[in-house]
Amino acid sequence: MMGTTWLCSISNGRSVGNRVAQRHSSVARAAAWAAFLFVALLGTGLRAKAQPTVPAAASVAPAARVAAPASPVAAPAAPWSLVRTIALPNPGAASLDRRGTLYVADAQNNLHQYTPDGQPLTTYSAPLPGHVAQLEAWNLTKLLAFYDDRQEVLLLDRFLAPLTQVRLADYLDGLIRVATLAPDDKLWLLNESDLTLRQFDSGAQRLVASTPLDLLVGRSRPDFRFLRQYQNNLYLVDYSSGIYVFDNLGTYRKKLPFAGLNQVGFRGDELYFLRDGALHFFHLYTLTERTVALPAEAGASRLILLGEQYAYLFTAAGIAVYQL
Repeated sequence: MMGTTWLCSISNGRSVGNRVAQRHSSVARAAAWAAFLFVALLGTGLRAKAQPTVPAAASVAPAARVAAPASPVAAPAAPWSLVRTIALPNPGAASLDRRGTLYVADAQNNLHQYTPDGQPLTTYSAPLPGHVAQLEAWNLTKLLAFYDDRQEVLLLDRFLAPLTQVRLADYLDGLIRVATLAPDDKLWLLNESDLTLRQFDSGAQRLVASTPLDLLVGRSRPDFRFLRQYQNNLYLVDYSSGIYVFDNLGTYRKKLPFAGLNQVGFRGDELYFLRDGALHFFHLYTLTERTVALPAEAGASRLILLGEQYAYLFTAAGIAVYQL
């Protein structure tokens, strides 16, 4: 009897407990649903006040996930701003010094000096006629003018006053095709007759180094157009095949495959040149290349020089000076 009563009491307790639990469950579900609706409505209102518009997808996409162009293309034209035009028909060899001063040979081989923004400063006329094949003004104290028809090198100061004149035929045989001035005031000479790169000490008046190029050139027919030392390397431009690179002692290092060039320039750690109506930059150490479009009116340019603040585009009519 006691066992039966215990069993019944247990049964009655379960049924009552189940009903109470069901009621509590229903109340809990209703309370949870009401809380969910309240939070949802409150969040909507806050978003509407804090952000009335949805941001563009590009403004919130992680930078690493932005898709890169499928292929390299020319960058948009730089903000070229024409400052002035220098009327100088058929300008010849030209160079910039480290201060941005511009030096240009005209069609009569007179040397002209201009301020960085293209204003004339002074002019030098040689007492003897001759063709200025190359100007080099990067040296801080001297300007080199190489006369290829007279086989002479003339060194001038920053005011275009003559300092030293070197008759190359007095020191070596053969035909010097291109020449340039090294930072230590020595001359680099390319002897086209025996295909040698030579270094000449104008102070001691003697040859101090020689590098044969016959093995490098092979059976090709080189057409050397330009020579320049920059950042402890020497760059020899061959129109036919590319740019030979040597160290500051004349030891061959490598060749850059840019054929069809008459002249190259340097700015920072980049080499630049004009090709197909665009300005090409080649990084000397990462070996990457980029292209910048030129102004539409510069399509007839045949040479470009870049300073820190100004660019100079050479045409048959003269020089257009642009501010960068």
